[in-house]
Amino acid sequence: MISPAVNAAYDVESLRAEFPVLGEQVHGKSLVYFDNAATTQKPKQVIEAVDHYYRAYNSNVHRGAHMLSSLATEAQENAREALRAHINARRAHEVVFTAGTTASLNMAAGSLGQLLLKPGDEVLVTAMEHHANIVPWQFACERHGAKLKVVPITGEGELDLPVIPGLPRNPGLFTDQPGQAPNPGLFTDRTKILAIAHVSNTLGTINPVKELVAEAKRRGIATVVDGAQAIAHLPVDVQDLGCDLYAFSGHKMYAPTGIGVLYGREELLEQMPPWSGGGEMIDRVTFERTTYAGLPFKFEAGTPHIAGIIGLGAAVNWIESRGKEAMAAHEEALLEHATETLSAIDGLRIIGTAAKKVGVVSFVVEGVHHSDLGTLLDQQGIAVRTGHHCTQPLMQCFNITGTTRASFAPYNTIGEVDAMVAATRRAVNMLR
Repeated sequence: MISPAVNAAYDVESLRAEFPVLGEQVHGKSLVYFDNAATTQKPKQVIEAVDHYYRAYNSNVHRGAHMLSSLATEAQENAREALRAHINARRAHEVVFTAGTTASLNMAAGSLGQLLLKPGDEVLVTAMEHHANIVPWQFACERHGAKLKVVPITGEGELDLPVIPGLPRNPGLFTDQPGQAPNPGLFTDRTKILAIAHVSNTLGTINPVKELVAEAKRRGIATVVDGAQAIAHLPVDVQDLGCDLYAFSGHKMYAPTGIGVLYGREELLEQMPPWSGGGEMIDRVTFERTTYAGLPFKFEAGTPHIAGIIGLGAAVNWIESRGKEAMAAHEEALLEHATETLSAIDGLRIIGTAAKKVGVVSFVVEGVHHSDLGTLLDQQGIAVRTGHHCTQPLMQCFNITGTTRASFAPYNTIGEVDAMVAATRRAVNMLR
């Protein structure tokens, strides 16, 4: 267990100084921003990179025979290389720019569905998925006559993995039990795609993605990982994970909104049909037939969000300079302190108590509606998220309509956690 004192060398105040918005006030109170799972704040390095692009070399990319276009193209492709290194992709052209995780998952579902799914096939998701990793697969299943199947969860908010053949409760080797006939469980000979969240946006649960991907690969199943909530908190090595596709957003990792990535294993991307058509993604167009550009441009139709890409590259450089491991240790201390102090409030129940979590704590309070609690916290300067967090099926598993969710970032402090807990106590006393 990491106590606040263990990470005493971590200079959170120096880091906070890099985020201008943290000096703002809300309702006359100093801002305490605990809505980081929805979107993170942006450091000066990112803001200045975007500003400099618009002020100094605003231009379209890959199309101009002039210096500004060359500068913009170089900045964009430098960002692509920075992302390649950050997630340890083999090649820069395995990094496809999108509008965000939702766009990435829609592309994955649409293109993979067209490539792989036939009537009677199955797509496997989990009960803790964000709607963005459910609805696109429902579209694909409806379009191709396939079926969506769901891995259930436990009361602690972990995947109920024994339903998968040979998968122990504590993930280890994925082999069928000696002397027993293989049990198809949720993986069957019709399962063609596994789509799974690396980290739950509502519960903070870290799923055993590497082990699940290995089992899927053994069975010839394509794997898609929603990394939106993992990318800012965990080291992400796509080669080590072994997944075919990995999706994430820039705005969850200190970059602008409207920009994201779909990493794809080169061999699979080459087989996948493009999902959007237009300029840039073509090789040659005639009215009779169109041929497509090579990777990654085959999947990048139209003018990209150039400023967002440059900002994303700056965010990656900022993360690398600060060190994800040190930031994660600080977030773990915040999570443990928040879990302990919130749990002491009478009638408060934390939803999601997995053994492995990132800095997310969702909770309900007996007799108190989450929306009312969120409103009173806001009046005290505390920014949290309330509702179903785009995980309505997950809420149904816990028989609740929503939670109050506090999610932490490396610029948050133990003092802010204490302020939230005190504000929650006051709000609960007012609402009961």
